[in-house]
This record gives sequence, C-alpha cells and structure tokens, in this order.
Amino acid sequence: MKKILLSLLIFGGVLNAQAQDSDSDEQKEGWTTEGNIQLLFNQSAFNAEWTGGGTSNIAGNLIFNYDFNYLKDDFTWDSKILVDYGLTKQKGDEFPRKTSDRLEFNSVAGKQVEDSNWFYSFFTNFRTQVTKGYTFSKDAETGETIRTERTSFFSPAYLQFGPGMLWKKSENFYVNIAPATARFIFVDSYFTSVEGYQDGDYFGVDKGSSSRFELGASVSAYAKFDIIENVKMENILNLYSNYLEDPQNVDIDYTMNVKMKINDLLSTNFIFQTIYDDNAVGAFQVREVFGLGFNYSF
Repeated sequence: MKKILLSLLIFGGVLNAQAQDSDSDEQKEGWTTEGNIQLLFNQSAFNAEWTGGGTSNIAGNLIFNYDFNYLKDDFTWDSKILVDYGLTKQKGDEFPRKTSDRLEFNSVAGKQVEDSNWFYSFFTNFRTQVTKGYTFSKDAETGETIRTERTSFFSPAYLQFGPGMLWKKSENFYVNIAPATARFIFVDSYFTSVEGYQDGDYFGVDKGSSSRFELGASVSAYAKFDIIENVKMENILNLYSNYLEDPQNVDIDYTMNVKMKINDLLSTNFIFQTIYDDNAVGAFQVREVFGLGFNYSF
C-alpha cells in the first residue's frame, strides 16, 4: 500500500501541474502522428596519473518514440510504440553491459460518455526486450568475468488487455482504469526447466511452463507538458494488481523523461525509471540516464 501511495503522490503532482496547461491542448480530428529518435551519449575518461579514482567508460542510449492517434466525433484511439536500448562499456571490462532494453506497444480506444471527459475504453499493452540479458560474476580461480544468460527476446514478454474507463483531457493527458485486466507472461521454457527449478522462480512461471496467466486490475496514466520554455516532461505510470495471487503486491512501472532543448538537433535528457515486480525481483529496480541527446523528429 505504501508503494501505491508513493507512486500516486508523485504522479498526482505531475497531473496537477499538467491540468493547468491542458485546456489549450486539443486533438485534431482524423489521424495525427508524431515520431522522435534520440541518441543519448555520456562518457568519462581518466588518465593513469588521476589520483581520485575512477574507471573510464562510455555509454549510449537509443530511444525511438512513435505516436499515432485517431479522433472522430466521440471515438478516440491513441497508440504509442517505444524502443529504449542502452549499452555501457567500462575500460578493462570484457563485455559491454545493457543499461536499458525495452520494446513496448500501448494502445487505448474509447467511446465518449455523452459530453464529458469520460470514455468507455479498451486497452492493450505489450512489452518485451530486444536482446539477451546476462548476470555477471567472477571466476574464483582466474578472476575472469563470467556472464550467464538470464533473459532473451520474448522471455519475458508481457501482454495485457481489458475493458475499462478512460478519463482523457487530451492526447497528452489521460488516465485509464481497467478493473478486469487479463495478463499473460511468456518465457522461454528453457529457463523453467533447469535442474533445481522451483515454481515461480522465473517471473512467476511454473516449472517446465512457458507462460503464466493472471487476472487483475490495471491503472495507466500519461502526462506530457512543458515545464518552462524548451523544457518538456513526459510521464508514464502503470500499476497492476493480480487478483489471483497476492493482490496486495502491486506491480509499479513509472518512467519520467525530461528533455531540455538546445536546438532542433541537440538536447540534454534526464530519464528516471523505477519498477517493482515481485515476480522478477522483490525490490524496487531504479535506473537513471543523463546525457547529451541527438534528436530527429518526424
């Protein structure tokens, strides 16, 4: 419950700020599309005489966003494709390591309830990763780095869908509540068939299985607005509670992206993401990315 309240308080402040500016943000009828490609780069270097400590490293993130939205009379349909992939390489480390890997599709359609901001809705969310993920350890005898495959494309993959109610001020500001959400978790059965595997060890999936079904409640919210001139903030929040098992353990996925525009091609970006999913790791996962961004919008 504390985790839910914390997430709602953070996002509530964001929504309150957005509500002050959203009246002028009206969606045009018909199809509207917007795409953006960002390459974030950061680097640190130390010479042999540097006494303060540190390891030279280089890191990069490629982010692809594409929105395609439709509005006709009292029917609305908003969809987003997101790809976020990042690598870092430290001097002396044999392998590069991923800092992010996310392939996601979100879509919500709604039929307006009379003349209001409420819509009868149906949403779909699909999320997986692009490349293999590894855990790293050291060989006790040689000291060499050992990497063990932990995840791969479509392992895990999450598919959620269900009916609900959508509150929508604009395509940049909405909240969808779906109290009857079906969720499938797909994995490679190789990971659930290893010796000594116990039910639920790998993203909640039973031994020898390649999928898991859940039924629960989902809340998703999106807010994008200008903080000040040339500084934009995008916020994405997803909450999910599984009725069938430990409904009190709410999955949380919150992402904030702040883009500070330098010119049409350059920006400084700050990305913060936190995830809580007790089927994956029984603790908050947190990542931050800050760097110079090269942008292309279409």
